[in-house]
Amino acid sequence: MTTMASCCSTTQRPDITAAAHLDTASLPVAIIGGGPVGLAAAAHLLERGLRPVILEAGPTVGAATLNWGHVPMFSPWRYNIDRAARALLQRHGWTPPDPEIFPTGSELVEAYLAPLAATPELADHLRLNTRVTGVARLRLGKVRTAGREQQPFELRFQDAQGTQGRLLARAVIVATGTWGNPSPAGASGLPAIGESEAADRIRYGMPDVLGADRDRYAGRRVLVVGSGHSAIGTLIALHDLAEQAPGTTILWATRSTDLTRAYGGGAADQLVERGALGQRLRHLVESGAIELLAPFSVDEVRREAAASLRVLSAEGGAVDADEMVVATGLRPDLSILGEVRLDLDPALECPRVLAPLIDPNLHSCGTVRPHGAEELAQTDPGLFMAGMASYGRAPTFLLATGYEQVRSIAAFLAGDVEAARRVELDLPQTGVCSASRVLPEAVAAAGPCCTPETSQGPCCPPKADLVEHAPCCPANPEIAQVEPVE
Repeated sequence: MTTMASCCSTTQRPDITAAAHLDTASLPVAIIGGGPVGLAAAAHLLERGLRPVILEAGPTVGAATLNWGHVPMFSPWRYNIDRAARALLQRHGWTPPDPEIFPTGSELVEAYLAPLAATPELADHLRLNTRVTGVARLRLGKVRTAGREQQPFELRFQDAQGTQGRLLARAVIVATGTWGNPSPAGASGLPAIGESEAADRIRYGMPDVLGADRDRYAGRRVLVVGSGHSAIGTLIALHDLAEQAPGTTILWATRSTDLTRAYGGGAADQLVERGALGQRLRHLVESGAIELLAPFSVDEVRREAAASLRVLSAEGGAVDADEMVVATGLRPDLSILGEVRLDLDPALECPRVLAPLIDPNLHSCGTVRPHGAEELAQTDPGLFMAGMASYGRAPTFLLATGYEQVRSIAAFLAGDVEAARRVELDLPQTGVCSASRVLPEAVAAAGPCCTPETSQGPCCPPKADLVEHAPCCPANPEIAQVEPVE
């Protein structure tokens, strides 16, 4: 692996005085996270003649993706391969998968990310087992303003042996994802009373119900909490297990009685696997194979016996279960960014400019107006959020969106502002979005459509002259529910 100059060494103290006077343009662009969006960012930077350094905490690229490796994706291969990454791979004789096949998480890593990371162009810029512990402006901290833009970023990290080091960078792309930071079961956003004490009976995300975790759930009474696609996939897997293991009982707790989003667009969904999933769930609920508890907002979890839980709702109900699966969403971990200046939405914890386009309070599924460097840039120049981390707590993301983000960021860092602003995004329709599902108050607030002459309403970017046309909030269905990607 290529040495990243003395300022990156973990075994020798760097010359900070000299580094402080470096031409920042000579430094690499640091990418935090070696998932699909992080590797795509590196490919685009290389294509632009810029030098990336990818810092991945895990022992392999796509380490977070492998945590849900048993899960099939909703989108086929044609939406999951970045253009610059494809070009790089094909230069080395790589044969792309069938574009219409739906990969699992493991297949995404094995057939795409691992070969990409092994290319000589990327391998020299990849650091595995390297966990970033903090980001700052070199020798400035968060408060000082004078000379701030001239200083490089300092990234502190720790390797697998616990050795600390630092890396200086001209820019930072945060593509850490959110998979490792699940939301709790409690309806207030805090853990339910007793949730932590029952941790041995609770799993978060998407356990491998039909594989590695089969014995844990077979023949048990299992409560699944949540209404997103992680919950839906788990419910269906549990039903398949129940057909093999008599005595397996499935309960589904959701806060809302309106299941339109959960059941999805059915045959109208261009992501057919997701449409079929929603239709199957509806059938299982209506047939009684899955017991629906709605509304059921988890308030307290009690240990009734060594192998039993009693779960109480804020609405006054209660249910007994042997196991809980909590799939209530994900949230970003911003702890490493405490010493840089951020401009985040206070509710979604995503870039402030992006928030109105993806806010679930305003959109049943909303619109994905193509966005890139300008919307993702933070207050500290050269710092960008990308991938699932850029969406904060909003449950609306596709890999194709992340690839467009980093294409734009790479163009911006290379000085090609025109390309950074150009729209190069094609997403499938979900079949879920319709004006009737948008909150009436959101429609009233939206006002007229965004045009180069109009910048009113929550769908409009602050600088509407950068886009030819941004459609009204309820009218464009080009967005998809989240699938775990990082």
